[in-house]
Amino acid sequence: MSDTQTLTKADIAAAVARTLGFSKIQCADLVDRVFEMMKETLEKGEEVKISSLGRFQVRQKRARRGRNPQTGEAIEISARKVVTFKASPVLRHAMEKSNGSS
Repeated sequence: MSDTQTLTKADIAAAVARTLGFSKIQCADLVDRVFEMMKETLEKGEEVKISSLGRFQVRQKRARRGRNPQTGEAIEISARKVVTFKASPVLRHAMEKSNGSS
């Protein structure tokens, strides 16, 4: 069983409200606007870089042959865009440190 937790937009908005002293509604709107800007930037095919966190980048994947795992039938997987994330060295170091190595 995993002890993983999920961080939601509501959690982020609440933390911003506690830190800045604004209302939760104002902070929820602010968080929504930031994520909307990120989505719009990625939709244009541009990178989103967040210092100490990492880089979100749109990558074009070409069409390829695949196989249906249930039937074994060969299928064509269409070309598509995917979002990739590369962690910054600061985040990688923090993750290594939290795992006990380093």
